[in-house]
Amino acid sequence: MLKGKKVLLGITASIAAYKSAELVRLFKKAGASVRVIQTEASLDFVASLTLATLSENPVLTKMVDADSGEWSNHVELGLWADMMVIAPLTANTMAKMKSGECDNLLLATYLSAKCPVYFAPAMDLDMYKHPSTKANITTLEEYGNILIPSGFGELASGLVGEGRMAEPAEIIELITAELNKDLPLTNKRVLITAGPTHEPIDPVRFIGNRSSGKMGIALALEAANQGAKVDLVLGPTSLEYKHANITTYKIETAEQMYNQVDALFSDSDISIFAAAVADYSPEVVAENKIKKSGLDLSISLSKTTDILAEMGVRKKDKQFVVGFALETENELENAKSKLSRKKLDMIVLNSLNNKGAGFQHNTNKITIIDKANNITDFELKDKNEVAKDIINKIIKLS
Repeated sequence: MLKGKKVLLGITASIAAYKSAELVRLFKKAGASVRVIQTEASLDFVASLTLATLSENPVLTKMVDADSGEWSNHVELGLWADMMVIAPLTANTMAKMKSGECDNLLLATYLSAKCPVYFAPAMDLDMYKHPSTKANITTLEEYGNILIPSGFGELASGLVGEGRMAEPAEIIELITAELNKDLPLTNKRVLITAGPTHEPIDPVRFIGNRSSGKMGIALALEAANQGAKVDLVLGPTSLEYKHANITTYKIETAEQMYNQVDALFSDSDISIFAAAVADYSPEVVAENKIKKSGLDLSISLSKTTDILAEMGVRKKDKQFVVGFALETENELENAKSKLSRKKLDMIVLNSLNNKGAGFQHNTNKITIIDKANNITDFELKDKNEVAKDIINKIIKLS
């Protein structure tokens, strides 16, 4: 959820400022862009060089740089950010935010920010418990700011109690949950199969297909970006990706994919079967590599379990099941038949007759058919955009 987000991190003069370096690192690790504003007093607690190095951006502290004479435009900073996070936030700066005082760059930017503002108080126990502090926190929340609650523990004074700034990992978790809460697939569990299966002939050779897994992975990322917890059952692929909301189960064979889907399906709200599962598998797998000889080689094949059909029969009323149909002839008729036979809620049709569609391409051209036989055609698009079309249609229908 933080990938591509622009984060403006404000740091005030608390001993907890040492945690801000880890906070910058975690934001960057999650794929966010980070710019840092420090109050001048906070420079006594954490060096701007450390934060500039981690954020890969200069740290801003003053309205006008004394050396260059360059003005730090607080309005532009406030417009640039997707979110502002003030961590740690001292009692002093909190009181100024509440009253609208504006005597430094951080406060000027806060007053100009058009984005959500998160604040993480950090102070000693008696300061945190003081009625004025409690009133200031309440007022900041009434302004629409989002509180990151302080933790309980040992404080710089030696006292034990509330007032510790939340740990960086907790801040990331809270912000991620906040971003997720209004998304259409929040609290939904989505099961997705992707990629090919490899059915072994011997330790070296296998029966497979040309599926790359690109479409299924794009679907998993889009579902996760829409707030879902995604279980991705993935066949052999070299593609790399990561998302905090995706749990990946790597498999090789159709049987392994069936077993993993069987274990996950009952807990899924939405299941999308995008994998190109082998229809047949060798009955006997040679223990050693089969040597070349002058004789013809025959391999006896047995049918694999039809995972989609099995889950279509098992699905409950509240579950939504989506299949894919890759066709070369009579495309629409075959897709409609598959939709009905396998008791699906929706099917995505690909035709290998469409240039740029199907296996190994970065693009795809699809037709979506729902169980009421409504047909929606889409233009050729990048697979990431195709994934958005599919997920949006699922959100509308499910």
